[in-house]
Amino acid sequence: MKQFESFRLDTADECLWHDGVQIALPPKQFALLRYLVEHSGRLISHDELLDALWPETYVQPQVLRTYVLELRKILGDDARQPRFIQSLPKRGYRFVAPVTDSPATPSAVEHPAEFAGIAGRDEELGILRTHFDRLAQQQRQIVFICGEVGIGKTALVEAFCRELEQTSDVTIVRGQCVQGFAEREEYYPVMEMLAELCAPPHAEQARPILARRAPAWQVALDRDMQAQKMPSEERALGDLCAFLEGMSVEKPLLLVFEDLHWADDSTLQVLAALARRRIPARLMVVATQGPTQQGDTSQALKKLKHDLLLHGLGTEIALAPLQMPQVRELLQRELHQQDLPQDLAVSVYEASEGNPLFAMAILGHLKTHRFLVCREAGGSARWEQRVPFREMEAGLPDELVQMVELEIERLTPVEQHLLEAGSLFSVAFPAWAVAAAMDDDVAQTEEMCDELARRLHFIKRAGQDELPDGTCSAFYVFAHGLYREVLHNRQAVARRSRSHLRIAEKLRVSFAGCELHVAREMAWHYEVAGQRLLAIATLRDAARNAFANNRQATGTDLLEHALRIAQDLHQTERDAVASEILIDLMQSKAAGSDASQDRATENLDNFSTRS
Repeated sequence: MKQFESFRLDTADECLWHDGVQIALPPKQFALLRYLVEHSGRLISHDELLDALWPETYVQPQVLRTYVLELRKILGDDARQPRFIQSLPKRGYRFVAPVTDSPATPSAVEHPAEFAGIAGRDEELGILRTHFDRLAQQQRQIVFICGEVGIGKTALVEAFCRELEQTSDVTIVRGQCVQGFAEREEYYPVMEMLAELCAPPHAEQARPILARRAPAWQVALDRDMQAQKMPSEERALGDLCAFLEGMSVEKPLLLVFEDLHWADDSTLQVLAALARRRIPARLMVVATQGPTQQGDTSQALKKLKHDLLLHGLGTEIALAPLQMPQVRELLQRELHQQDLPQDLAVSVYEASEGNPLFAMAILGHLKTHRFLVCREAGGSARWEQRVPFREMEAGLPDELVQMVELEIERLTPVEQHLLEAGSLFSVAFPAWAVAAAMDDDVAQTEEMCDELARRLHFIKRAGQDELPDGTCSAFYVFAHGLYREVLHNRQAVARRSRSHLRIAEKLRVSFAGCELHVAREMAWHYEVAGQRLLAIATLRDAARNAFANNRQATGTDLLEHALRIAQDLHQTERDAVASEILIDLMQSKAAGSDASQDRATENLDNFSTRS
């Protein structure tokens, strides 16, 4: 047992503990953390890590960056001020926390019942249990667990596996699909599973069955060859299925495929063969699947899953974001504290929008920046807030920004610019406005938006927007505000201003004759573009139109809005412009109702006081 701060790395059972609570770690993340911890204090180069974790297999260094990012999220580490993993650019990583050997193992006292399991996924766990129970009748089961990045797919699987290990006699093996491997190494997760089955404690049972039922796979495994070199792929698949079915005779066998959206075609063929074979077997496959990527493999997975679900050969569990009570439960488990600081749950829920990974990253961010501190009180530790959460500006957690940046960087420059243009809107963005921001064709822009909405999990088509000239344009939304904010912040101020100005001008042209309907929207774009005088002129013109149509209250609202913008002008302009707006308000006062006159008088008094 290796201990660093409040974490314990159990190298025997291959798990991580934090304050007595077990944390789900996929095999490769665990292997990476173990290597860093066991070689703490010294620089470990990228090449050394790649050789240690992927011997005789070419892996891009980018994979390491992804895994380190995941570990930082789990450990609550900050890349700028690392407590655990220090990055040395272009060189490697160093584990900087002091590490000690601890003979103790987490006990039941350290793992209270109220913090056991996983927050907010009781229904999904029940579905998995039901499918596992069907293995008693030798009915093989295929379950897909789907959802967006960070929604808790792996955490759900790990909770299910922990429960089975405590309550059932079952063999569990895992295979991790890795991004970028599909075109270079076939059967990668399958070979990982075979290696695990043929190693202690399963080797004594598995190796004789493998030698008897799938000798070609045994040769491939022992020689570290790629299974694609076998003479007959069809025979190889049948032999592999026979071996896995043989492993399920003595006790149930659970195969876990992580990140199936990155699987190669050969691995998908293995899954298809396992699902379609009619031989009774106590065999269950659980596959996690994130948002599908562009490419042939993605289409193959989509087709396979659709076919299996259509013919009743598989089940899909789609994970939705957590609701407010579930986020509260998640925080209670993480902090080991039933009564949370005021507004913590609400603030984290609103910022994360129910995404568990985002919620944990935000909580770690609050701890790192000491908005949330642990104090001793009455002989026990309690988490307290230093400032009201509603009043703080904590920014975005670096690890989440990096995660989103990695997703964005996989897109083409044109696609990145399109999404950045969409981020200029607070909620939904219409294709025609994005085209205006990019000075591009509307039809072509809409086609690109539709294509991105099909490919990316964080963009969704939400409806159609109709312009006064009768033309229609689809509009879209970001599935999570985090993506919009990161995309917005990526742009230089000058480019954002230019885009907002183009959108405002497009609104003016498209809504000519009925500007009153979009006056506030136009003014907002002008204002954030730094063109406050144009924003004020737009609002004053709309106010005159409102007064001409006997809409006194609307006109007064628009002028009050203009007056607020005028306060941000330079003093040399502010007084002159504000005086003109006040004259408009006085005229509206003379022509308006008693309520309008009272509001105009109040505005006059307020401005006089400020002046």
